[in-house]
Amino acid sequence: MNNSNSKIALVTGGAGFIGSNLIDALLAEGATVVCLDSLLTGRASNLAHLGGEPRFDLVEADVIDPLPQSVRRTRFTHIYHLACAASPPHYQADPEHTMLTNVVGTSNALRLAEEKGARLLLTSTSEVYGDPEVHPQTEGYRGWVSCTGPRACYDEGKRAAETLAFDFQRTGRADVRVARIFNTYGPRMRADDGRVVSNVICQALAGDDITIYGDGSQTRSFCYVSDLVDGLKRLMDSDVTDGPVNLGNPDELTVSDLVERVLALTGSDSKLVHLPLPVDDPRRRKPDISRAQALLGWSPKVELQQGLEATAAWFAEDRRAAWKGVAGKPQPSPGTRTLITGVAAE
Repeated sequence: MNNSNSKIALVTGGAGFIGSNLIDALLAEGATVVCLDSLLTGRASNLAHLGGEPRFDLVEADVIDPLPQSVRRTRFTHIYHLACAASPPHYQADPEHTMLTNVVGTSNALRLAEEKGARLLLTSTSEVYGDPEVHPQTEGYRGWVSCTGPRACYDEGKRAAETLAFDFQRTGRADVRVARIFNTYGPRMRADDGRVVSNVICQALAGDDITIYGDGSQTRSFCYVSDLVDGLKRLMDSDVTDGPVNLGNPDELTVSDLVERVLALTGSDSKLVHLPLPVDDPRRRKPDISRAQALLGWSPKVELQQGLEATAAWFAEDRRAAWKGVAGKPQPSPGTRTLITGVAAE
């Protein structure tokens, strides 16, 4: 199964930030890829450069609905299940859909894996640890999660998705891997996703006030997207079936430190504005990646400064493209719904 030339992969949520970067990496290795995405938060423009690629299909569909026949007929060997809004403003906008995506959508993906004999990788999240009382967070920590708060649709939804995945694994119905992803950043993030890196960079580039929630002392650990994609591929191709694996960068810094770095990088004179900390927002977040290091030989390589420079450059170009569109040179928009076809089915 490690032969990429024979890999036929389904990537749910593949038009999103991480998914589209993963698809590029899979295609570069010679795999054939089908992307299933509802385009509710993903953007077809993230995949527009693949319009002439014969080993790629984009299928617009919602993973909570019965899977399209074009997907059901394809001989998948691998399923990367990434589908779900991942930023608080997006997943809280329709909490019922978020929960159904994590439960019904994961059930659909697992049943497809069972039917095809495909290996499935579920992308879970560090949010399963909630506002952690253990630091750093290891995979054995069971978390401190509010099951009734505004983030529960995502946090508890992902916990339920993990339960389904490991139940399928234990009963021999599917070959499953589970990644717990910590804060990730890089090109193709949405400017409006509400995450701290995209918020701060976009506000700095625009000269707007920079929003800091709380006093800025809360910490995060930021992993560049290329490192995360490498970790996902390694986990998929591994024999790690005995539990989830943390994937993230253990270099911890405060939100205030991040803001200072972005201001220095962009030369912005934006002012800082403090707003109340959102309900159930984690105070500290840092992965223990010992398991990934030992079992996958994986550690992040991209330094924060290098990653922030690349991300800021991408957002700056995205802003220029948007202005060109306003000036009469249309650019791909987040609402573009171009379907790309070319993958043979059974």
